[in-house]
Amino acid sequence: MKYDVTVIGSGPGGYVAAIRCAQLGLKTAIIEKYSVLGGTCLNVGCIPSKALLDSSEHFHNAAHTFKTHGIEIENLRVNLEQMIARKSDVIKSNNDGIAYLMKKNKVDVYNGLGSFVNKNTIRITGQDGAEQQIETDKAIIATGSKPINLPFLPVDKNRIITSTEALTLKEVPKHMIVIGGGVIGLELGSVYARLGAKVSVVEYTDAIIPTMDRSLGKELQRVLKKTLGFEFFFGHKVTGAEVQGEGVVVTAESPKGQTVTFEGDYCLVSVGRKPYTEGLGLENAGVQLGERGMIAVDDHLQTNVPGIYAIGDVIRGAMLAHKAEEEGVLVAEIMAGQKPHINYNLIPGVVYTWPEVAGVGFTEEQLKEKGTAYKTGSFPFKASGRAKASMDTDGFVKVLADAQTDEILGVHMIGPRIADLIAEAVVAMEFRASAEDIARMSHAHPTYTEAMKEACLAATENRAIHI
Repeated sequence: MKYDVTVIGSGPGGYVAAIRCAQLGLKTAIIEKYSVLGGTCLNVGCIPSKALLDSSEHFHNAAHTFKTHGIEIENLRVNLEQMIARKSDVIKSNNDGIAYLMKKNKVDVYNGLGSFVNKNTIRITGQDGAEQQIETDKAIIATGSKPINLPFLPVDKNRIITSTEALTLKEVPKHMIVIGGGVIGLELGSVYARLGAKVSVVEYTDAIIPTMDRSLGKELQRVLKKTLGFEFFFGHKVTGAEVQGEGVVVTAESPKGQTVTFEGDYCLVSVGRKPYTEGLGLENAGVQLGERGMIAVDDHLQTNVPGIYAIGDVIRGAMLAHKAEEEGVLVAEIMAGQKPHINYNLIPGVVYTWPEVAGVGFTEEQLKEKGTAYKTGSFPFKASGRAKASMDTDGFVKVLADAQTDEILGVHMIGPRIADLIAEAVVAMEFRASAEDIARMSHAHPTYTEAMKEACLAATENRAIHI
């Protein structure tokens, strides 16, 4: 078979790229190593973790807030098997949805390991070892990433686990030790803390979610400690982990240089992810790798080989599903002769704990480092009528605006439904709105979105109404 474009990898970047290519009239194929479409995000990442976060939040509320709402439940218990089964149903529904979209858009699907024979020939090796080859004019590499494994932390997938195994546990841990205070560790730690586990976070730096605005990490740390009993150990360099019977002993070096140990029944290693390029045969096509094993691309996401592009976690930038989606659309439209663009500064980052956390644009630390004159306005959810009604009063919205022009430079939020609320900030900043612009717009009352308006009012001559 001969195709205009072949996409290797069917995660959010890959399947979106395939759909957009097909919409633009290109004869398109997509190759997926596994038997189902959707990649890491759908099968062992974004979607299943959100399903468990939702289920565990229901349980936590039933145990801790329902009585205040006038709802009384006796003999409340966790049915983890059913919780995991529901998660699996959610995954299957999404798998089926993507398969339908491939058929709808007439994208040919190949299951097997895709590898380059040369720049225009791709070999597909099925799980049974059978091989076939297809010809392609252009190719998009969208093979994503996988968890980083450290040599002194041997993952046995039983007691010392990654995020993949954490999605299918058969019991609620008594004490889960989370190595890494980033998004994945905090989200999955939250799942099991809500179900009754003790969670200890061991982090090498001095803060959780350290790449986000520092004010968000401080507030999230406070709330997780208060509501879920999280313990945090900062400045600790993990040196090893050993399974002992039905438990795990983690060793680390404290900030004072002392050797300390943590004992639990599970250890979740969540120290980041790395590009997944094994088996692609990049050398056969002449594709070069850049720093940290990433595929090097230009501003149009084309590799050093004309006609071969790469998107998502295998290239530079944040490892985010929605970033990969935008890049998939961009590459498809470039191939069709259009002139799309992506403003990487306006791709939001989100943490799906509760409260949720999100940010877009420059952080306060970045503006200080750049020497940019800015002003700030914040509004706490404890002053929001809607938040009081739902008992979700932790957190705030912080707006950073240019001191002279009032243009919004960054928005950082922690609170209820923040993953959705951040979209208002993205829209505002895409159109280079000022804080005054948002402050002048009517926001329905009572809603969480009023916090955005109030923060903008606070940034414009301290005019917030409700604080």
